[in-house]
Amino acid sequence: IPDFKALHLPPIYTELVEKANEGLILVVGVTGCGKSSTLAAMVNHINLTQAVHIITIEDPVEYRIVPAKAIVSQRELGIDVPDYHTALRYIVRQDPDIVFIGELRDHDTVMAAISAAETGHLVFATMHTADTLQSFSRILEFFPASERAFIRSALATSLKAIMAQRLLPAAEGFEVSVVPATEVLLNNAICKSKILEGDDGALPAVIAGCVNEGMRSFTTSLAELVNKDWVTKRVAMEYAPNREALDSILKGM
Repeated sequence: IPDFKALHLPPIYTELVEKANEGLILVVGVTGCGKSSTLAAMVNHINLTQAVHIITIEDPVEYRIVPAKAIVSQRELGIDVPDYHTALRYIVRQDPDIVFIGELRDHDTVMAAISAAETGHLVFATMHTADTLQSFSRILEFFPASERAFIRSALATSLKAIMAQRLLPAAEGFEVSVVPATEVLLNNAICKSKILEGDDGALPAVIAGCVNEGMRSFTTSLAELVNKDWVTKRVAMEYAPNREALDSILKGM
């Protein structure tokens, strides 16, 4: 299992898994963006440093986590359990500290993940969304309009962070062929109020205004990659959500 350094992830990933002891952490991105590797690195970092009980539910199991300081139980859909819903219904009886869910894909898995996070567990999960803002829209789509106020309240309480990533071709001669551009939303007081108010559209502005807390936008991440010579400016511009903003940062404005 690669570590954060090998994956070229920013320090906030290490800080988050070392400080968090409960709540919901989502790693999101499109297919093939390295979500599984990132989550494996996060869970294994806990395994190597904390005496806790980790249970994973995966479809399929992609990385074998060898127990170190932690007790690790890995379950695969179709072999150990029939589906996520059944697994999550019984998982709390095994008294886990950390729960890793392969993917939040429907109403039942989202509810189970939020419930586990609200009852004192640290829950890791993935979603197939392009960025942090789309993650909220996708979660709400799983629920009828009558339940969305409750889900917003639950997310405001239980959400710890959403970490989005996409892979970019690395500069010629760099040690690896691809590097991740990342977007990190941490659920601080401002973020909680925006979630409760239904003002999801303000979340990119929250990220931009809280960089000193460890949050980061894709634009900031792309500028860092260019300044470190990990990717070329041309590649960064191709992937930039806002080319003018990226150009301004690179010019020091």
